[in-house]
Amino acid sequence: MNHYYEDNRDLAHDYQTIDFILRGQEMHFTTDSGVFSKNTIDYGSRVLIENFTTEYLPDGTILDMGAGYGPIGLSLAKSEHRPVLLADVNDRALDLAEQNAKANGVSDLVTLQHSDGYEHIEGEFAAILTNPPIRAGKAVVHRILEEAYEYLLPTGELWVVIQKKQGANSAKQKMNEIFGNVAIVTKDKGYYILKSKKGE
Repeated sequence: MNHYYEDNRDLAHDYQTIDFILRGQEMHFTTDSGVFSKNTIDYGSRVLIENFTTEYLPDGTILDMGAGYGPIGLSLAKSEHRPVLLADVNDRALDLAEQNAKANGVSDLVTLQHSDGYEHIEGEFAAILTNPPIRAGKAVVHRILEEAYEYLLPTGELWVVIQKKQGANSAKQKMNEIFGNVAIVTKDKGYYILKSKKGE
């Protein structure tokens, strides 16, 4: 069985196009079989996109960890005019993200990186956003949260969307353990947006 959190370029293609308004921007996405939420921008990602704020962030690049075909990272690049790194283990998703960056006019702001978690990530980021791959298991999700700390700039922020029934409380505890702080930014239809800030 193939999963969206694996590299699965061998699947038969089933291209679709999705148009969405995200952060007040008209966005266009091509999706395909073998990627997460191929029929629509999933609700959790939309809640994260609309609630994320750069108000207290240091200058620097934003990392979209587990970017898929790019709705989170590309909408931020377009609305905030900031450099964004999109990372995913699924090369098919990254190929789509590259196409979608061009379609939305943000190729000059976007870098793509094949990476299993932070395996091939270098540098430090103003913010890391993730809609983590819940189906990959709790250990994978918590590793993404734990390892985020060392990839954030001082005062950088980790933003996570996770459903209450899929481990929001344990994610909240884990983030508080690592960062010494965690805030529930909002709750919407069972989705929690969690934020932790790295100390100076």
